[in-house]
Amino acid sequence: ASMMLQLPLVVTAQVDLVLVLVSVLAFWTRLSGLSYPGAVVFDEVYYGQFVSLYVKRAFFLDDSGPPLGHMILALGAHLGGFDGNFAWNRIGAEYPSSVCVWSLRLLPAVCGSLCVPLVYLLTLELKFSHLSAVGAAVLLLLENALIVQSRFMLLESVLIFFVLLAFFSYLRFHNGPHSSWSRYAWLLLSGVSCGAAVGVKYMGLFSYLLLVGVASLHTWSLIGNRTVSHVSSERGVCLLVVPVLLYVFWFYVHLNLLSLSGPHDQLMSPAFQASLQGGLSRITRGQPLEVAYGSQVTLRSSASQPIACWLHSHKANYPIRYESGRGSSHQQQVTCYPFKDVNNWWIIKDPSRQELVVGCPPRPVRHGDVVQLVHGMTSRFLNSHDVAAPMSPHAQEVSGYIDFNVSMPSQNLWRVEVSNREAESDVWKTILSEVRLVHVNTSAVLKLSGAALPDWAFRQLEVVAERAAAASGGSLLWTVEEHRYGTSEEQKEREAELHSPTHIDVDRKISFWAKFLELQWKMLTVKQEESEHKYSSAPFEWITMETNIAYWLHASNNAQIHLIGNPVSWGVAIFSLLTYQLLAGVYLLRRRRGLKDLSDTAWRRFVCLGCVCVGGWWMNFLPFLLMEKTLFLYHYLPALCYLHLLIKQCLGVASVLLAVVWSYQTFSPLTYGRPELSANQLRALRWRDSWDVLYRRR
Repeated sequence: ASMMLQLPLVVTAQVDLVLVLVSVLAFWTRLSGLSYPGAVVFDEVYYGQFVSLYVKRAFFLDDSGPPLGHMILALGAHLGGFDGNFAWNRIGAEYPSSVCVWSLRLLPAVCGSLCVPLVYLLTLELKFSHLSAVGAAVLLLLENALIVQSRFMLLESVLIFFVLLAFFSYLRFHNGPHSSWSRYAWLLLSGVSCGAAVGVKYMGLFSYLLLVGVASLHTWSLIGNRTVSHVSSERGVCLLVVPVLLYVFWFYVHLNLLSLSGPHDQLMSPAFQASLQGGLSRITRGQPLEVAYGSQVTLRSSASQPIACWLHSHKANYPIRYESGRGSSHQQQVTCYPFKDVNNWWIIKDPSRQELVVGCPPRPVRHGDVVQLVHGMTSRFLNSHDVAAPMSPHAQEVSGYIDFNVSMPSQNLWRVEVSNREAESDVWKTILSEVRLVHVNTSAVLKLSGAALPDWAFRQLEVVAERAAAASGGSLLWTVEEHRYGTSEEQKEREAELHSPTHIDVDRKISFWAKFLELQWKMLTVKQEESEHKYSSAPFEWITMETNIAYWLHASNNAQIHLIGNPVSWGVAIFSLLTYQLLAGVYLLRRRRGLKDLSDTAWRRFVCLGCVCVGGWWMNFLPFLLMEKTLFLYHYLPALCYLHLLIKQCLGVASVLLAVVWSYQTFSPLTYGRPELSANQLRALRWRDSWDVLYRRR
C-alpha cells in the first residue's frame, strides 16, 4: 500500500529565547539613532575618502591594510545612493541632506550587533554554562567603547565580528560528532571568516595565527586516533588554502572595481598606471611599444617614491664651486624632476649616426646596445666623468656636456641593460621594460641618489653615476613612460614636436598577478608620514584606560561623543586576566606534584579557555608593543573582547554585572552624544585626570 501523507503537517523548532533577547538588545544599542550626529565623526574623515573613491571607481592605495573593509563600507554607502561627492576634509563637517548617513554607518553597526550573540554562542562552544554565556554577552552588550566603535563608519566592529565568527565556527566543527560530514561546513565557514578578518585589517592576522595554532594542537592530538581519517587535510585546505585564496580574491575585486585613474597613481609603476583609464593611460594611449633609435622619451626613476620623478635637464649649469669648496665641471645640470615638464624629454641616438629621427622601418634598441641620450630642448648629451657629484661625493657627477676647451672630453656613451627582459625578446619596451644605463667609460650606473639639491638647482633631486660594485636597488632602474617616434631634424621643429602628443594605436596590458604583487610591495614600502596625534597613546595606557578619544563635539553646546570604555568591565577584565594566569600557574604546579584540583574534563576546558581568551589577548596586545606607528585606544578593542569571554568564568559574581550595567548607563551620554550634559555633569564623568572631556562654560 502506498504511504499516505499525514495531515496536519507539524514543524517543531527550538528557539533560544535568551539568544533572541541579547540579539534584540544588541541591535537596539547599536542601531538606534544611527544617523546622529549628522556630521563627520573622527576617523570617518579617513575612511570616507576611500568610500568616495570606490563609488567613483578611482584607484587609491591604502598602506594600512587590505581592501575588504573599505569595500564593505562602500557597499553600505552604495545601498544609500551615495554618489561620492562629499569633501571629507574635517571632523565635524555636516553631512548634506543628499547623503544617507544611516546607510554609511549601517554595516559596521550590524557587525557590531552580531558580535553579542556570537559571544554568547562562543561561550557555549567553550563548554561553559548558559549562565556564563549570558554574562559574557552582557559584558559585550554594555561595553561603551565597542558601542561607539560600532555606530560609525569604522572597521573595528567588522574585524571583531569576523574574528568571533571564525572561532565560533571552528569550535562548532571541533565539538561536532566525527561521523557527521555536515560539520565540515563549519570548518569552511571558519576559513572564510579568517580570510575576511585578515582582509578587513592586518590586525586580523593575529587572531588568525592563534586559531591556526589551536587547530594545530587539536590536529596533533587526533593524529594517533586511527578511527579518524583525513585528520589534517581538510583542516589544511579550509584554514590555510581558503584564507590565502580569499585574500587574493579581495584584491581581484578591488582592482576590478577601481579601474579609473585616481589620486595615488604616481605611487605605482608606469605599467600599472597605464592600465587605468584616464591619467597616464590617456597620455600614453597609442604610444609606440618598442623604443627605437630616434625615439623621444621621458625616463621615470623606478625608485622615485613616494613621489615620481623624471630624468631632467635645463639651461642652468653646476656652480663652479660648491658651498663645501669642492669644484664642479660647470656643465649643464641633470636632475630628477617630480613634475611633468617639456625638459624631461630625451632622444635616443645611435652613436654611429648623426640623425635624431626614427628611420623607416624603425630600428629597435636592444639589451646590450650602446646609445647616446640627447636632451630634447637643449641638445646637450647626457654625460658623466670622474668629477664628484654635488651632494654625493662618492659618486660621479652627471651632466649635459658642454665643451669648454679645458681638456675635459665628452664621455657620453651609455649601455642599455634591460633588467626584466623577456626570454623571447630583448627589445627595450615602453612602460614595460626597466633598464639600467651603464656609463661605458667608467662602468658607473645612472642612479637617483634621492638627495635634494640646493637652491641653485631649484631644490630638484640629485642624479649621479655610481660604480656598479657599490650600486644596488630600484634607484638604478629607469622606465620609458612617454614615448614618440621623432620626425624632426631641426631644433626649432623638434621643440614644437616635443610639445605635441602622438597617436598610434597600441594595446598595452598588465596581468592581474603583476598588479597584485606590485600593490603588495607598495603597501609594504610606501609609508604615509606618521605624525604625533593629540589622542595617540601607548599600549600600556590602554590596559587601565589612561586615555580616551574625543570623537565628536557639537558646534554650539556640550553634546559630545567619546571613545571611553565601560570602566567597570575594563577594570574587571584585566583583573580576570591576572586571576586566570595565577590559577593556571598554581594548577600546573599542583598537577606536577600529582594533585589534581580539576577533573580531566574540567582541566581540558580550563586549558581551552586559556588558549582562546588569554592567548587571544596576548596575540592582539603584544604586537603593538613592537610597532613604531601612531596607535590609538581602539587598537585595543579586539584584545579586550577576548577578556570579556574570560571575565564571567573567573569572576561569576552577579554584583559585577550590576556594576557594569550602572557604569554603562552613567557613561551613555558620552557614548550616544545625548542627552546633553552640563559642565558640572561632564566634570563628574572625568574619572581620570588624563581623560580629555570637553565642555563649554555658560
